[in-house]
Amino acid sequence: MRMRTPSPGRGGAAELRGRRSELAVLDRLIEAVRGGKSRVLVIRGEPGIGKTALLEYVAGKVSGCGVARAAGIQSEMELPFAGLHQLLTPMLDRLDDIPAPQGDALRTAFGLGPGATPDRLLVALAVLSLLAEEAKERPLLCVVDDEHWLDRASAQILAFVARRLAAEPIGIVFAARGTSDELEALPELAVEGLRETDARALLDSALTAPLDARVREQIVAETRGNPLALLELARKSTPAQLAGGYAIPGDVPLSNRIEEAFQLDALPAETRRFLVLVAADPTGEPLLLWQAAARLGIDPAAADPATEAGLVEFGARVRLRHPLVRSAAYRSASFQERQSVHGALAEATDPEADPDRRAWHRAQATAVPDERVAEELGRSADRALARGGLAAAAAFLERAAILTPEAGSRAQRLLAAARVKRDAGELDAALGLLAAIVAGPADTLLTAEVDRLRGQIALEQRRGSDAAQLLLSAARRLEPLDSLARETYLEALGAAIWAGDLAAAGDVREAAEASRATPSAVEPPRAVDVLLDALAIRLTEGYAAAVSALTQALEKVLAVGADDDDPCWLWLGGGRASILVALELWDAESWYFLAARQAEFARQTGALVHLQFALNFLVPTYLLGGELTTAALMVEEDRRIAEATGNPPVSYTEMNLAAWQGREREAAELIESALREARANGLGRLLDSAAYTSSVLYNGLSRHQAARDAAWEAFQRDSVGIGPFVVPELAEAASRTGNVEMVEAALKWLSERTSVTPTDWALGVEARVRALMSQGETADLCYRESIAHLSRTPLRVQVARGHLLYGEWLRRDRRRADAREQLRIAYEMLAAMNVEAFAARARRELLAVGGTIRKRTPEAQDELTAQEAQIARLARDGLSNPEIGARLFVSPLTVKYHLRKVFAKLKISSRRELNHVLPGDPNDAGPQ
Repeated sequence: MRMRTPSPGRGGAAELRGRRSELAVLDRLIEAVRGGKSRVLVIRGEPGIGKTALLEYVAGKVSGCGVARAAGIQSEMELPFAGLHQLLTPMLDRLDDIPAPQGDALRTAFGLGPGATPDRLLVALAVLSLLAEEAKERPLLCVVDDEHWLDRASAQILAFVARRLAAEPIGIVFAARGTSDELEALPELAVEGLRETDARALLDSALTAPLDARVREQIVAETRGNPLALLELARKSTPAQLAGGYAIPGDVPLSNRIEEAFQLDALPAETRRFLVLVAADPTGEPLLLWQAAARLGIDPAAADPATEAGLVEFGARVRLRHPLVRSAAYRSASFQERQSVHGALAEATDPEADPDRRAWHRAQATAVPDERVAEELGRSADRALARGGLAAAAAFLERAAILTPEAGSRAQRLLAAARVKRDAGELDAALGLLAAIVAGPADTLLTAEVDRLRGQIALEQRRGSDAAQLLLSAARRLEPLDSLARETYLEALGAAIWAGDLAAAGDVREAAEASRATPSAVEPPRAVDVLLDALAIRLTEGYAAAVSALTQALEKVLAVGADDDDPCWLWLGGGRASILVALELWDAESWYFLAARQAEFARQTGALVHLQFALNFLVPTYLLGGELTTAALMVEEDRRIAEATGNPPVSYTEMNLAAWQGREREAAELIESALREARANGLGRLLDSAAYTSSVLYNGLSRHQAARDAAWEAFQRDSVGIGPFVVPELAEAASRTGNVEMVEAALKWLSERTSVTPTDWALGVEARVRALMSQGETADLCYRESIAHLSRTPLRVQVARGHLLYGEWLRRDRRRADAREQLRIAYEMLAAMNVEAFAARARRELLAVGGTIRKRTPEAQDELTAQEAQIARLARDGLSNPEIGARLFVSPLTVKYHLRKVFAKLKISSRRELNHVLPGDPNDAGPQ
């Protein structure tokens, strides 16, 4: 018998939002079944309303009970007993335990034995007996989804059983759409749409980009709180399709089967035309629609058949029965009909109050190139960019290019649209626009700009070698325009660093030498100039020669303000280079500050593709700071952005997170996946990241030989900015395996840095390595010195590991009391940070020296979800609900919803109290 595979998203926890009364009913049922009582319930509601989510809630909470499942399958409705077979298959080994005539009847019904068609009553009694037999050992819950698609025989028999339950410890919960004769008079739970506040929160939780407020309200109104409809719109629509409502309704990829169910063909032609008008306007403003209808000559009475059919409703706004009605109505119209509708809407739209929507309707009504309309769209694009609406700006610019009559201007607008689409994460769409430019008239400068953008996109697609070559070629072509060429050389250098040893021969050095041969003509030099020069010197002359330039570059970048030249480029494209410089200088505070600023700037501008990379630069600051919950939230955000844009997640920090948490199997799988991607796409830096992650994983698991080999591999490549991560792992693993040469190599490398870059981070690691190579009082002093230096940084994990290494050394030196002190500190710090493998290592060492492990009492903040913890920290830091919402891409209502839960869990009543119950941010020491 074929079992149904649940579709993605069915039964998701998000769909339970706002279901407090329904969950209360289900909780009572759960308690009754767990207590050995029989209970029956029919959950009714329209498709997508959340019935499956409620079933999953029940099934997931009946601990101590058996759970049997069945689900109606439309294609099996004509197969008698198909649903029963699903439900009872796991119990068929008990058939010999029920009366023989009943067992034989059930075997015959299921085709397990010969015989005439069994009596339905006998089969029903057999089912009741078999369920009762199964429930002898523990209470049993039967979960039956999509009852409306069960075969009639199964539906009748299950209803019979439900009515006969008395003393049996059995519960049966059905999910069905409408009423049926079989389930009539059974207890019911009617599930309706979410309240507007909960619907908005659910919609916002699934969005990854800002949404026009009026469009949001219209979506919430038209879905009538249906969770599936809300989630489908958010998950299956790209940011461009939702942004500001500047999308074609017919492009929204939703279910054709449901769409066809609305039977628009049965309506009068004038009514269908009116529905097309409503579908073309995402705001639902009644006055606007009636004015447009008048311009089209549509009689107000034409709306009556649609109203009577329940397809449209008039009130404070005009709303359609479902977003799918909008899609179906718009698709039903011809191209000419759509043009006339948009033309009428443009004429009815106030050019002062809503110039952008007027421009959009004018563009949709225009069939031939028109420079005036194109210019109007260009102005709308500028306004959209100013408010961070990249997807809307891209839509305006693309349409403007289509309507531009002159070839050169058209190519420039296509290039502008492609740039914005790239920033918004629509990489394939951007490449499509670039192909259209190349097909046009040849232009040397334009070709160089196209190559540059192709190189940027290649880097975002993780094609390292391709990106380096494209950007280097573009930079050389752009040399007559010095400022643009220098920016492109910096991008080429960054791409070459990412490609690393897997780049085409000499890419890194070639890019560095070419950039040094193109000095800046600007005085004083800009941040991009000093960044480029510093990295070029580092790659051509080595670390010591570059320190002064690297320091100057970092100071210049940290001083850049909003009024300086092109901070947008610096914090988006150039931000990665500045973070590498901070890491080269072992400056933990600047590393965090720059990564956080890049992420914040990407959020403010809506640049989703840049936000993904920024998050992956920011995650390690939280990992080494011991904030693994926050790091996990950012990893999940990267994944959500990837789903929304259709691009792969950057995700190289996901394996780091798994390694620090000690999840060996998952980390190993992610590492192997990263290695395959690195080799396939020419990403040498990803090889380094995978090697570093392996060293963390295996050091935590005390498999030091594997950790040493992985760390040595990355150490030998000496990629820019990777040393501060790899060297501590290499030194520890090499010392544990007796490889003195490797420890000495690490110390020599470190000494070169600390002699010119004496930060607490670098000095702390150097002192640790000296301790690993020393004995007696010298080792003791070095361990203490290392801990003291690192304690002045936000790197709490490294501080805890310093205590662990010191405690292990003290144990080997037979100073058991001192060892207990250090190992207890290490264990409590690592356990509190959920750095599980290292915490387990500290625990073993502590027990070995006679220490005791105090039972940990879960802190209140440990009960917060990742999103609640993030919102709580931002509220603690003084951000308002709208500011938190803007940062996390959720609505202020969603923030308020989560804060209520935070207050309840932490047993506080105001934001002021958050300072007292939440730990300080490990990065608070960084610049503000």
